[in-house]
Amino acid sequence: MIDALRRAALALALLALPPAARADQLLRVAPHRATIGVPANSPPLYGDLARPAGPGPFPAVVVLHGCAGFGPPDIATAARLRAAGYLALALDSLGGANACRHPGGARAEAEDAVAALHFLAARRDVAPGRIALLGFSMGGFAVLDAITRGGVAPATGPRFAAAVAYYPNCRRSSGVMTVPLLILIGARDDWTPAAACRALLVRRAGRGAPVSLAVYPGATHAFNVPGRAHVYLGHAIRYDRTAARTAWARVRVFLRARLGPPASSPPASSPRASAPPPGPPPLAPQSMERR
Repeated sequence: MIDALRRAALALALLALPPAARADQLLRVAPHRATIGVPANSPPLYGDLARPAGPGPFPAVVVLHGCAGFGPPDIATAARLRAAGYLALALDSLGGANACRHPGGARAEAEDAVAALHFLAARRDVAPGRIALLGFSMGGFAVLDAITRGGVAPATGPRFAAAVAYYPNCRRSSGVMTVPLLILIGARDDWTPAAACRALLVRRAGRGAPVSLAVYPGATHAFNVPGRAHVYLGHAIRYDRTAARTAWARVRVFLRARLGPPASSPPASSPRASAPPPGPPPLAPQSMERR
């Protein structure tokens, strides 16, 4: 019963979006979500699949949400990736719950990411070896967990080719990554401070795959999510259009460099409701560090 209600809620969330921003299909990705402290009879893991037109195979990206759970920003990200020529799978790791006050959510989301990797690797329309991972906030922390040496990813089988973490918690990661990583964070983030990610670069001491860090001046936590400025659990949240556009442009360049060009590009006449709004070229971030 709960499973049916959750599927209905996800379907309604998709229908609430503008047609051009809706992703293609709601799928059951795995028989169970990874839930810390809960046995293997947890509810199924669902994902929102945004697939470009054409036969493929396409490079793919798994999208992980923040601690507030799966919602329109995640669906919009999947649609944006689809518009860029990637097959995107946005996961619902919390099933409608909010994990912002509870520990363990990032670890469970990292395990869900590995399940999604296997799901995509088995699809004929996904290019083998060209699957990336992208996450926001708690999902960004899950990204680190999923690709850190000795993390949740198994030693054998499919592997992510690259990863992107928006404003993750960098405090508890060794920084020794198994695949190239791009971190995007605001200089005024008081929830997941940029200083912790700079410390990660020092801590890794050049070990593992390369890590790049982009810090955006004046940007807070969740700087890329449109909406009114507010305070959530004591932390400042403010949309920064310039930082959002600059970060997304950098993500596009990073994914192309690490996954190769998309199998096909959408025609110029195709709808791009979730593309960055028109305006001046993106500005360079305050700092870009690679170690």
